[in-house]
Amino acid sequence: MALSDADVQKQIKHMMAFIEQEANEKAEEIDAKAEEEFNLEKGRLVQNQRIKIMEYYERKEKSVELQKKIQSSNMLNQARLKALKVREDYVRDVLDEARRKLSEIFKNESLYSEILKKLIIQGLLQLLEANVLIRIREKDQTLIETVLDDVSEEYRKISGKDVLLKIDTEAFLPADTCGGIELLAQKGKIKISNTLESRLELISSQLVPEIRIALFGRNPSRKFND
Repeated sequence: MALSDADVQKQIKHMMAFIEQEANEKAEEIDAKAEEEFNLEKGRLVQNQRIKIMEYYERKEKSVELQKKIQSSNMLNQARLKALKVREDYVRDVLDEARRKLSEIFKNESLYSEILKKLIIQGLLQLLEANVLIRIREKDQTLIETVLDDVSEEYRKISGKDVLLKIDTEAFLPADTCGGIELLAQKGKIKISNTLESRLELISSQLVPEIRIALFGRNPSRKFND
């Protein structure tokens, strides 16, 4: 039975409505899928950026902490160096005071004379030479001349040897030294310095650790005293 035009139009409209509905549903499905994928991608990107930001600020925090430690260490080292410098300056002041007092020993002629005798004899026993030139401060010449005989006799008793002592009148020790003597033998090839400064330097190198302990107490972190 043939369909009328009205029935054909009706079926066409029905088919078009069905197709449109299918299209709408498919479009909604595509939109939903796209929205889901968009949200997933957005979440992934946001998470990645969040991790990057957290890592960035974590690095910054570590960098700041490291800078603080370095700065703190530098300040501590500077403080230690300043404390050490103050201590060394104080020790140097003690040695300078000792040097100043040494420079006044010559005012006590009997004491200074005895010191000169011992310094010469000590040097002679190191040299063990028959001819020795004595270098002194020019202002000590008269005093040295008065002790040479005693020195020669004392040296003979100790060593069993004679020695010819001569004062160097061509070259003297600097006038601003504290005193003492230098002994020369073998035409100046051998020299022993027994000036008061050299003796102080030798003694101070041995006593500085003890001076530090006396002034500042023992350092618990120091394993050795020299």
